[in-house]
Amino acid sequence: MENIEIGVIARKAGIQASAIRFYEQIGLLKAPDRVNGRRRYKAEVLPQLRAIQVAQQAGFTLNEIGTLFSGFAEDTPVSVRWRKMAERKMSEVDALISKAQRMKQVLEEGMRCGCVELEGCFVVLDESR
Repeated sequence: MENIEIGVIARKAGIQASAIRFYEQIGLLKAPDRVNGRRRYKAEVLPQLRAIQVAQQAGFTLNEIGTLFSGFAEDTPVSVRWRKMAERKMSEVDALISKAQRMKQVLEEGMRCGCVELEGCFVVLDESR
């Protein structure tokens, strides 16, 4: 059983120690044992921290990550948990992509605009947006 200091765990995970303390505070990580009042971690916390990072990269909020970790029956495989959460998140991502495509289109049209005044600007007058 290892007793690794928070600074070492933070460096290995590539995050700030304050993030680890925050994850504990909100329940994403279990509070570690303490030795002389200082947090001491087991190496098994590293895959948990990596899972949090991957889930954040996928766009999951910290609340959603909490659901991923503890919002299912304990015997639910990780793959099933991920699939269910990912299915929900995909519709949000699709909506974001659509919005970004519309934004890009409007920006491109604006870049082609040569209008002198707003009153005659085709970008502003196009009511199809």
